[in-house]
Amino acid sequence: MDIWDKKKRSEVMSKIRSKNTKPEMTLRKALFARGFRFRVNDKRFPGKPDIVLPKYKTVIFVHGCFWHRHEDCQYAYIPKTNTDFWVDKINSNVERDKKNAEKLSVLGWNVLTVWECDIRHTYKNDISPLIDSIVNKILENHSRET
Repeated sequence: MDIWDKKKRSEVMSKIRSKNTKPEMTLRKALFARGFRFRVNDKRFPGKPDIVLPKYKTVIFVHGCFWHRHEDCQYAYIPKTNTDFWVDKINSNVERDKKNAEKLSVLGWNVLTVWECDIRHTYKNDISPLIDSIVNKILENHSRET
């Protein structure tokens, strides 16, 4: 049984954003501070990547652990109510993510996925190790192509 009535649950769910989330904004600010320039949610690409770095031919998806089923993450759970709906919903998200990543790879783009928990919880206000890792991957992929 849900802890809220349908009206309250609908209100809560309507406030969940699909873009410009806190993890996305945190990552974008950190990359910008490191000198990277990028496009945001570019509709020309499969899956409208959260961050597109044209110069480096790299796209970054910032995935919510719940919505995109981050394996072995405490935040990637299936709700106890309406379980069939949630299993179908989350499975379709995961399948769509795979297809979009494949399409981007075929187009010659490097695809990076950053998980919400990595930004929000793991580094506790110091995401510089995560940013270092992302920057290294971007530069490594770029140097392989040039």
